[in-house]
Amino acid sequence: MKEKMIRLNEAKDVREFVSAAEKCDFDINVICRHVFIDAKSFLGMLGLLMNDLKVSYAGDDQKFDSIVQKYAIA
Repeated sequence: MKEKMIRLNEAKDVREFVSAAEKCDFDINVICRHVFIDAKSFLGMLGLLMNDLKVSYAGDDQKFDSIVQKYAIA
């Protein structure tokens, strides 16, 4: 299981993140406080702007890994 803390600051960041997540054939969860959101949900992710988010996934996709790393905060 891979986990990384990220922050999305603008709607274009959310669009890029969700677009990359949608191309993955595995589940990707985003946790903000005690709320779990599907990373492939644009509206769900848009509601989490400017928050520290934990991304959790078990699959392997280099393109998605690079997007996660781009928005990593810790």
